[in-house]
Amino acid sequence: MSCCIHPSILSADFVNLEAELGRIKTADAVHVDVMDNHFVPNLTLGLPVVERIQAVSAVPLDAHLMIADADRWAPLYADLGLASVTFHAEAATAPVKLARELRARGSKAGMALRPATAVEPYLDMLAELDMLLVMTVEPGFGGQSFLDLTLRKIRRARAAVDGSGAKVAIQVDGGISASTIERAAEAGADVFVAGSAVYGADDPGAAVEQLRGLAEGAARGRVQSS
Repeated sequence: MSCCIHPSILSADFVNLEAELGRIKTADAVHVDVMDNHFVPNLTLGLPVVERIQAVSAVPLDAHLMIADADRWAPLYADLGLASVTFHAEAATAPVKLARELRARGSKAGMALRPATAVEPYLDMLAELDMLLVMTVEPGFGGQSFLDLTLRKIRRARAAVDGSGAKVAIQVDGGISASTIERAAEAGADVFVAGSAVYGADDPGAAVEQLRGLAEGAARGRVQSS
């Protein structure tokens, strides 16, 4: 099974972001958390900084927009040439239109759900998405503990994606580490955002490889038992 690891630069050294990107060359993408202090109670990066990261990164960028008024702002991130742009369902007025606009501007379209937001109201739009992000902590801050209650939602999302035939990745973000990634993969996730588990390691590149191996082993077990 192919599983992807997206290290979050929220846990990196912001003074040396270009060097920090060089430490995760084995990653499938770098996860860029954009927070506006409105949708979530934290403030991180905006368009100008993300544009510079895009210019110097050898790893594709996966932007997670934890911002209000996603319909207005998300397309501007797609215009930067990012590989993937994820908006929150709770912050979008017209999520189908927004997902189509992101794709039209050259980015993959992702949609994120807070832990308490049900996946079922959005199942009819799976074909409009490239990725569904199931938050496994409350968005806003890194370093939180994985919420096991989200595993049931991951399983429901996986069953829905498999049943629909849509090619939609299921991403998880929050509390992902060597001790939790297997549970998330067994539930059906295949893209994993890891912050401190990667950048808190002595060798971030080796940490990426370890996490990928654990996830792929658990995913194989899920498929074989189904």
